[in-house]
Amino acid sequence: MFGYHDVEGFQAEIGEYRIRTEKAGPFYQYIRENGDKIEKGLSVDKGRLIINPVEPVNMPKNITNFLQIKFTKPFFAEPKSAVEVYATFPVEIAVFIAAKKSVGIVDIFSLQKPKYTLYGNPRDGIICRYWESDLYSEIPQVDKYREGVIKLRIVNSDSEWIEISNAVFDVYGMKIYYDEEMVYSSASINIVSPKVAETRFIEQPLKEKMRKALELYTARRIAVTALKFVMEWGL
Repeated sequence: MFGYHDVEGFQAEIGEYRIRTEKAGPFYQYIRENGDKIEKGLSVDKGRLIINPVEPVNMPKNITNFLQIKFTKPFFAEPKSAVEVYATFPVEIAVFIAAKKSVGIVDIFSLQKPKYTLYGNPRDGIICRYWESDLYSEIPQVDKYREGVIKLRIVNSDSEWIEISNAVFDVYGMKIYYDEEMVYSSASINIVSPKVAETRFIEQPLKEKMRKALELYTARRIAVTALKFVMEWGL
């Protein structure tokens, strides 16, 4: 279901959501139903809908660009070491309209109920989309419409054993890929001291034929300058 679809006659079911288009005179109506009904007019004669997983910070509204993944069990990183593990992240689904070499955002929804938290102190901390995940040595099996898989390269640059219980990311640097089986992203966590780490996303699909998802900040024409985040309020 992720991918490109003709506007005319489009219909799909994603989890408990039903989405479709209907002809309305010379234009189209976009309809999403899940008990409630959302309708939007599409002023387009011909075009394509793009159904993509997107950065998971838009529900119920865009209030932050940070994602915190809280590990269900703390992870102890060996001194001067690097290891790769897997975690999950929440998936949000965007519907774009593409016509005349331009892309617009029609709708964003999710099968996950969003939670938010504060990372840091009340004065200087940041609001984050909150998500809990186990850490896995192998790729976990997930429902791609609900959860994505993220590969984490954890590098401990310190000379001591360090415990890490969460990772905070700036999703403006997030690169999401998908195929018929899964939604995927990749990131690194560089531990520089017992209380400080740097995180950044890596532009690398898990499999060669994975398709790169359209990035929301690109569609919104947001200028991105920093691709890394410094965790200075604890690991």
